[in-house]
Amino acid sequence: MRQLGELETAVMERVWHRSRPVLVREILEDLQADRSIAYTTVMTVMDKLRRKGWLRREPRGRAFVYEAVASRESYTARLMRDAWATSGNQTVAFVHFLEQLSDIEAQALRAALEIFPRDQQT
Repeated sequence: MRQLGELETAVMERVWHRSRPVLVREILEDLQADRSIAYTTVMTVMDKLRRKGWLRREPRGRAFVYEAVASRESYTARLMRDAWATSGNQTVAFVHFLEQLSDIEAQALRAALEIFPRDQQT
């Protein structure tokens, strides 16, 4: 999976933040607080995200509403998994990753392992 581009990320951040179906115009207005951007640009990016499988859309009146297919956390997990898979030695890469964890991140990892235990027989 390829990481999202800068504008794609900005759009997805706003869609994830809303946690509901959104109109292109809503995302446009949010983006315009930070930059000058055209409606057609936002519409094109959202349609590309739909074709890539990140957004789904359905007609609502004369417009479409878009909704995230996966959560921000799912996206982050996919990026982490893809980055880890690029290593020639995944064990060493994981050790380096663990060395860099803050105390809070290490606690989150421990909590996650308690939620999702692996079968010890495999």
